[in-house]
Formats: sequence, structure tokens, C-alpha cells
Amino acid sequence: MSGNSEAESLFTPRNFAAFLLVSIIWGGTWLVIRDQIASVPASWSITYRFVIAALGMFALAAIRGETLRLAPGGLRWALLLGVFQFTLNFGFVYNAESYITSGLVAVMFALLVVPNAIFGKLLLGQRITGEFVLGSAIATVGVALLFAHEWRSSPATLEQVLLGAALTVGGILSASAANITQAMEGAKKQPFLALLAWSMTAGVVINSVFAFVSAGPPQFDPRPSYTLGILYLGIAGSVVTFPLYYGLVRKVGAGQAAYSSVVVPVVAMVLSTLFEGFKWAPLPAAGAVITLIGMVVAMRGRAKPPPRRATPEP
Repeated sequence: MSGNSEAESLFTPRNFAAFLLVSIIWGGTWLVIRDQIASVPASWSITYRFVIAALGMFALAAIRGETLRLAPGGLRWALLLGVFQFTLNFGFVYNAESYITSGLVAVMFALLVVPNAIFGKLLLGQRITGEFVLGSAIATVGVALLFAHEWRSSPATLEQVLLGAALTVGGILSASAANITQAMEGAKKQPFLALLAWSMTAGVVINSVFAFVSAGPPQFDPRPSYTLGILYLGIAGSVVTFPLYYGLVRKVGAGQAAYSSVVVPVVAMVLSTLFEGFKWAPLPAAGAVITLIGMVVAMRGRAKPPPRRATPEP
């Protein structure tokens, strides 16, 4: 990336509107995912979601008159995104919600900015400030308090809670790898909607093969809420949000785009309180507040533009 790759601000009206819409929609997806895994293996629910999402992305490209042909090397980038974003990330997240509440998974995802910053430093030459390190440390303490509450109040065993946490970390790392992949010059040269459509298609193929091997023939829940959930996740949670989110990644950088990690868990925790019976007490309240404060501090450090350079960064 060039030295001015993050010069565009997240807080311009158009970028900020996209940021808010993505954050609010994704804040609601966590609870819907919980219902999706209640009666159908996670791998099949993920497959159905991205069948709808891929078809919707191809349709969106056609409506906009955009090409579906990838530039040279495009299949490699589509496969990378298909593996990181639409297979590993969602596989980890869906299974994590079998062990811990959706709101807690969402709060953990606030830490997405940390691997984004580390990978950005290693692969894109982006800098990490002391303020960012301090904020990340504060947020980590907050997440630890939330997990202490989850362990003490949940009927799940400590091993189950820790497994849910480990799966969530796997999802965070996979999502971060996808973010950084999208920010690389090779991916940015690809037609945007075409890359997403083919990435989702790759995800459908990989997930369906895994579902056959691990869970047997396709399974489907006839409940209307399950079908509506698939449509919400596939259309609103994918076709609407991924072009907006990855558009932000390309324009303002992976670090700033991940600022949605502060808004998303607020929405998710409210819904978890209303529909999953999450009980607020001093410990989880302190954990949530400390996590969000830490993320604000970290993002302020991350948002500072890098020093200008005369030559491109590696």
C-alpha cells in the first residue's frame, strides 16, 4: 500500500453512513446465528447463507452492469477470501455460539482491531502507536471480566466457556486475515463485486463439502424463523453489508474499518439481554464499559495518519 492509502477519513458523511449501517445490521446477525444453529448443523446453515449471498452478489453486479470477470490472478484472491472470510471465520463463529452467548462473541470481536493492526504492520507496513497498544490492553481486561461473569453465571462448564472463547479467537484471526487480504494491492485490482461473488461461491463449495463429510446429507429446519434468518443473513447481513464494509477497508484501511467493532457489540449485547436472558451485574457491566473504552483509546491511536513517505511501502 502506498503511504497515503489511509488518507480518506472514516468520518466523511458517505463513509460514516456506510459504517453505521454495517454496524447496526451486523449487530443483529449474532442473535440470528444463535437460532440458525439450534436445529441444523452449523456447516449447513453457513452453506445456505452464502448460497443466498452469492446469488444476491451476482445479481447486484448484473444490476449495476459490472463485470463478473476477474483480472489476472483473481481466482487466487477469491479463493483466499473464500477460505478466510466465508469458511473459517463463519465456521468458528457459528460453533462458538454453541457454547457462549451471542453478545459475548460480539464483544470479543471488538478485539478484531488488534490482529488487524499487527497483520497490517507485518504485511502492509502500517504503524502501531503506543496509544493503540494501551487501548488494546485495556479492552483485553474488559473481555476477561466478561468471561469471568460468563463462567460464574452460565450453566456451561469452564471447559465449554474456554472452548467458545478459543473458537471466537479463531474467527477473529480469520476475519482479520480476510481484512488484510482485501487491503492488499492484488485484491484491490480486482472488480469489487465480482471478487466478493466468486469468494462467496468458493465459500459455498468448501462449506458444502465439509458439511457432507462432517454432518451428512443436507438438513433444513422448516420453521419460518429459520428461513427468514437465512434470508436476513444472506441478503442484509452479506449482500448489503460486505460491499459496504470492504469498500471501507479499501478506502480508509482495515484498521479504521474495524471501528465497527465498537458499535456492533453494543447492538448485540442489547439483543442478547432482550432475547437470550443475559443478566447484567457489576462485573459484566464493568467488563463491557472497559472493553469499549479500550477500543476507543486504541482506535484513536490507530486513526492517526502515518507519516508521509516519498516511496511506496512494501
